Amino acid sequence: MLLATTPQLSIDDFLKAPGPILDVRSPGEYAQGHIPGAINLPLFSNRDRAQVGTCYKQQGREQAVELGLDLVGPKLGDMVRQAQAMAPGKTVRVHCWRGGMRSGAIASMLTLSGFNATTLTSGYKAFRQWVRRSLSTPKKIVVLGGMTGTAKTDILHALAEQGEQVLDLEGCANHRGSSYGAVCLPPQPSTEQFENIVATQWHEFSAQQPIWIEAESRSIGSCRVPPELFDQMNSAFALEITRPLAERVAYLAEIYGQADKAELITATERIRKRLGPQRTQAAVEYIRAGEAAGAIAITLEYYDRTYRYGLQQRNRLVPEVDVTGLSPWLAAERLRQQLMTINLHQPPST
Repeated sequence: MLLATTPQLSIDDFLKAPGPILDVRSPGEYAQGHIPGAINLPLFSNRDRAQVGTCYKQQGREQAVELGLDLVGPKLGDMVRQAQAMAPGKTVRVHCWRGGMRSGAIASMLTLSGFNATTLTSGYKAFRQWVRRSLSTPKKIVVLGGMTGTAKTDILHALAEQGEQVLDLEGCANHRGSSYGAVCLPPQPSTEQFENIVATQWHEFSAQQPIWIEAESRSIGSCRVPPELFDQMNSAFALEITRPLAERVAYLAEIYGQADKAELITATERIRKRLGPQRTQAAVEYIRAGEAAGAIAITLEYYDRTYRYGLQQRNRLVPEVDVTGLSPWLAAERLRQQLMTINLHQPPST
């Protein structure tokens, strides 16, 4: 097949360039982690990729290339048609793992088919290096703390609606950060993809304005907070919101009251050792009876103790902001007013 020459872009230029991003790696590679917004147009299936890899190890590069051509030959026309549907304007960005044969072959084929195609120098590997650099960039952070049920996530969303910069880590992770965190939410991304999503948002934030982030432990469900960001959060200014227990129970009951009972019981059993057998059994009985508020009141005893312990570990004063009776919107306004009285430290120069 006649190959056409296609321009290669650095990661910074590639991310700014026009057109959809076509990730031509296998579906398994794509699922593990990909550039947010990229579309998977795999040159090889998972099985094909494994076959070519085995052939390369056992017989060498030349034989592996021949096998690859045999596997993808019948697919090429369909791939062009898929690319036309994905990019009606016929401008595309293409990448594979290292920016080698896979992306080069597809980009050349698309160019011959009338596309304006560019490839990524060093491929997805370059993007992962960009992720680490982006997350290491220091920026001003305001950590929003508060016990479980104080509506921190809803307040963060209200802050965003009021024009503030907000990084919703739990939203990125599809998890609320507790044993019950996955209830009523879609599956979590891999930690690698979580990092990709967070880094892409972090890169877009202005360094001149504060970024509001909810206080989190190192892990949000199965996703680990990137260490570069976690270190910045640990040293950042923090505010703690407070609400009466009754409001917190009512708020959580609204979220979990309609959830699947079996799912709630499983989540409760996961913290049996921390709750103790009697409290666990009592909470389970409340769930079976459809009385979510009773179960929540029991489990909050554990989560409140955990929160207080974590707060003590910070070894510094965290100002409290009472949001009793306030909607998320009004609570956000109060937090913004509080922040106006504080001179946040400037981030260290890079």
